[in-house]
Amino acid sequence: MTQEQLELFSESYIKGSFIQEIFYNEENGYGVYLLKVHETSLSLDDEEMIVVGHLLRPHLEEEIYTCYGELRKHPRFGLQFHIQRIKKEMPQTEEAIVKYLSSDLFPGIGKKIAKRIVDHLGMEALDKIAANPDVLTEIKGISKNRAQEIADSLNEHHALEQAMVFLYQLGLGPAMALKIVQLYKHHTISMIKENPYRLIDDVEGIGFRRADELAQQQGMAEDAPERLRAAILYVLKEASQSEGHVFLTKDQLMARVDELLGEGIFSDKIQQETLGQLVQDERIYAEEDRYYLPSLFYAEVGMAHRVKDLLSQELEHTFPMAELYRVIGEIEEEWNVSYADRQREAMITALSSPLMILTGGPGTGKTTVIKGICQMYARLFECSIDPQDYEGTDRPFPIRLVAPTGRAAKRMSEATGLPAMTIHRLLGWKGDFFEHDAMNPISGSLLIVDEVSMLDIWLANQLFRAIPKGMQVILVGDQDQLPSVGPGKVLYHLLQVKEIPRVELTEIFRQAEGSSIIRLAHAVKNGEAPDDLLEKYPDRRFFPCRRDQALHVILQTYMSAIRRGYTLFDVQVLAPIYKGPVGVDRINQEIQQAINPPDPQKKEIKWGDSLFRLGDKVLQLVNHPEHPVYNGDMGIISAIDEQAGPDQPVLWVLYDQQLEVPYKRTQLNQITLAYACSVHKAQGSEFPIVIFPILQAYRRMLERNLIYTGITRSKSYLILCGEKEAFTQGIKRQRGEDRNSRLKSLIEEEW
Repeated sequence: MTQEQLELFSESYIKGSFIQEIFYNEENGYGVYLLKVHETSLSLDDEEMIVVGHLLRPHLEEEIYTCYGELRKHPRFGLQFHIQRIKKEMPQTEEAIVKYLSSDLFPGIGKKIAKRIVDHLGMEALDKIAANPDVLTEIKGISKNRAQEIADSLNEHHALEQAMVFLYQLGLGPAMALKIVQLYKHHTISMIKENPYRLIDDVEGIGFRRADELAQQQGMAEDAPERLRAAILYVLKEASQSEGHVFLTKDQLMARVDELLGEGIFSDKIQQETLGQLVQDERIYAEEDRYYLPSLFYAEVGMAHRVKDLLSQELEHTFPMAELYRVIGEIEEEWNVSYADRQREAMITALSSPLMILTGGPGTGKTTVIKGICQMYARLFECSIDPQDYEGTDRPFPIRLVAPTGRAAKRMSEATGLPAMTIHRLLGWKGDFFEHDAMNPISGSLLIVDEVSMLDIWLANQLFRAIPKGMQVILVGDQDQLPSVGPGKVLYHLLQVKEIPRVELTEIFRQAEGSSIIRLAHAVKNGEAPDDLLEKYPDRRFFPCRRDQALHVILQTYMSAIRRGYTLFDVQVLAPIYKGPVGVDRINQEIQQAINPPDPQKKEIKWGDSLFRLGDKVLQLVNHPEHPVYNGDMGIISAIDEQAGPDQPVLWVLYDQQLEVPYKRTQLNQITLAYACSVHKAQGSEFPIVIFPILQAYRRMLERNLIYTGITRSKSYLILCGEKEAFTQGIKRQRGEDRNSRLKSLIEEEW
């Protein structure tokens, strides 16, 4: 069958009865069924057809459905009819009504009682029961209570069918419609008519704009108070999630609401009343002219309190300066190293302060200092930092090393030889709460947190509230990297607080002096485009190319590295954006096609717009404490079971060559292809080879700290490609302190 012929089948229908359930997922309602065809708009030779889609689970063969959708050809399973919407036809014969009433929809009604009902009430039995349950009491064997139960079950099931049709008419697809019906049940229509904006909070995938469309379709007034409330909450959430703001001023908030809804629709009085009601209902928090989501207000205030408390505590043990220098000398002699003056200063400050910040760019020796601090601590406190000495004992390991991502924690562990983990794992993330908090703090005496520039205000507060009294804290980060994806700019603000001791490492040490990558990074940090940008170096290249050539250059350099023996985990493509002809998504598709093409012997599975194939490199997108894997972890798809049942894994990913994690079909949105990833997702990681396209097409995202962060992900070899002008313009663009946050002033107010 040609593609042209298949396109003719779009918007077609098949009417028939389900005769076999091949697969059904209870969690999302996705099913695969064999349908006996009674009537169709298609030219089909077979009397049976495989239909797939999201639907309320059919109950018996005699139920007749009209399925609307399109015919598609699956590469392995042949022709399938994909349901876009479905309508259940009520039973049309007495025999069908008997079988319907005796189905498992109505427990306790057998065929005999069902036949009595139909004999007594006739073809209109279902309508009569729905209108007046008492008609059933005229039938022998049915009490008044039983009659009501039968009517309630009939009405509820009919209401679900009506709700699905109602949602289809509003333009919602089958998957989303089913998700809503599964949540609201037979109250679906009334709840959505009353306030469609409730969907924003209740249903993942429904945002303000979609809910607003549904409201307008139902004739809700544009100045309805529900609309203004939803818009205010939406604007605050968008400001925090997309721009990193912890709060918005009233002028900022209402200007954005007016831009969203239209200026002049709501008077100043109504706006003020609505804000007041949201504050009263504790949906938002107001402080003077600032409006917060409550969780962010309490996170920012809580973080400020905890920083102050930490700084004000007296150390249980202090050491004379001579003792500190003596220990540093012992380490230098034993390891045959010589610390620079600033490194010694950092080590001494760290162990002499309850809270300290260590900053510095690439090649300045932050990792060397961390390792030295750990050794100093062990010698000063005469304790072991060999994890084996603590196995099988109740004694907590004294030094806790953490980072925001799994890859950053792994790098930290490899550099120090000590156990390191993600912040979520340290705090005992259970999926919806942390095991450790102020009432149940973490154990240990020294906490070292790496890649602090990635910490948002919410996670920073969760970490600090779990720090026990007496624990010393060292924060390590590079202030010139990208700020956190989440709200706030924690490292930036902490560095502005003069009461917090800090040491910045600026000297590039001998092991890094020969690295042109390090020199380039520091030039970018200073806003300078080096004259030798296009020159070839042993560890760096820049391939000039236009946007229409960039994808070809990326593929050629990627494949060249793989042919030279580098692994999929050695080579990483970074890009500033996801969409577009040279965005992360397109690059992943092209590399997948080149490195892991379709093969009849190789299993694959489609999920939304994503196609996962055995052997693909993938990235974990969310924290998954059960296994555990965390946001930013990368692995290889090791197995696929295309025919897995609803509660069974369909795909397995192998992480770090040792941890194999299963994923159900509904969990496939937790992973994505990882041949290419965003610069943000790569933060906290290092790769032997980085391929980094820089184009004018990215200009909206190109700025100094993004380019700097991308460059510094490269450990051994950096390949830049694109337009030199985009590079030079990008490093000149530097965002100032453009995130609304009061962390610095709140900390200073504590004194």
